[in-house]
Amino acid sequence: MTTHASTLPPLDTSRVATIEKFGAKITPLDPVGAEVEGIDLSSEEGPPVEVVEALEREMAERGFLVFRNDQQLEVDDFLRVSRWWGGKELHSTHGVHPATPGGNPHIFRLSNDSRHGIPGVGPQWHNDGSFNTSTFSHAGYHIIRPPEKGGGTYFAHQGAAYDALPEDRKEFWSRLSSVNSGSGVVHPLVHVHPVSGRRSIWLHLGMTGAVIEKLPNEAGFRLLNADELRQLCREYNDILNAGLDNGYAIAFEYQENDCVFIDNLAVAHRAAPEAHLPVEEQGLRIMHRSTVRGVQDLAPGFGLPLQLNIRGASPFGDGVWHGGGVGFRWDDRARMQN
Repeated sequence: MTTHASTLPPLDTSRVATIEKFGAKITPLDPVGAEVEGIDLSSEEGPPVEVVEALEREMAERGFLVFRNDQQLEVDDFLRVSRWWGGKELHSTHGVHPATPGGNPHIFRLSNDSRHGIPGVGPQWHNDGSFNTSTFSHAGYHIIRPPEKGGGTYFAHQGAAYDALPEDRKEFWSRLSSVNSGSGVVHPLVHVHPVSGRRSIWLHLGMTGAVIEKLPNEAGFRLLNADELRQLCREYNDILNAGLDNGYAIAFEYQENDCVFIDNLAVAHRAAPEAHLPVEEQGLRIMHRSTVRGVQDLAPGFGLPLQLNIRGASPFGDGVWHGGGVGFRWDDRARMQN
């Protein structure tokens, strides 16, 4: 696990007290995330409402929570805990791999071996559910088997990444909205997190078909052209990668039986490059993912609709307007898979 001095605020003392009163403990990870101890995820009773709320608010501030488990958690327990957060219901849109226990439709089973799970997922920075108007509020990762030689997940705090932008990019990005290449759903590139209140950036580098600019100081919109969209995606990729050196991103390595829950509006993530290496090089990797229904639409501003017909003609004139697949290929060398 790579660590650097955090640029995030410390844990809230009142929320820490609430968690400790229950007999649990929360410890910040540097520079992003927090580790929770003393909560039995296999217990059907679960913590009281005020403890869950304290944990969820810290997840919004820190980006993600890690629960260490001494033994393998049952699928039903993992899914039950996933429903503690956000919309309180699972929202599952993925395919079901044949090796998924019981064929459970709420488990997205990932692996670097196609016999054990779906390979190659998520190599570029993204947030889950960008094809939904509300997106997913949270996602869970249950580590069934970490690879022997490492290969975890990179997490970057999108509020801190916004703060790290130059002022001119903050102004420009705040006038941009992305269009999902599959569904045509429109999301703002900069939004205010509904829990933390932080201005945060948000873009799916593997599923964007267009970016709309609200023209400054006048009515109207235009599409970014190919060169502009390519530059935007590279800048977005660079500002999140920079967090690994500047205190707002982490290369997180899993331990066996870990459960990680992320606030999907607070952190972007991507698979570490090593996560997709062959079993012969890295060892077998198996992860179960869950996704939680959103609480509210991640709606664009400026009077733009929640959804556009990305497979039809552009309503904004010339520029990139690409429906289907992985969207606009901003880097021909980059591996693209959602």
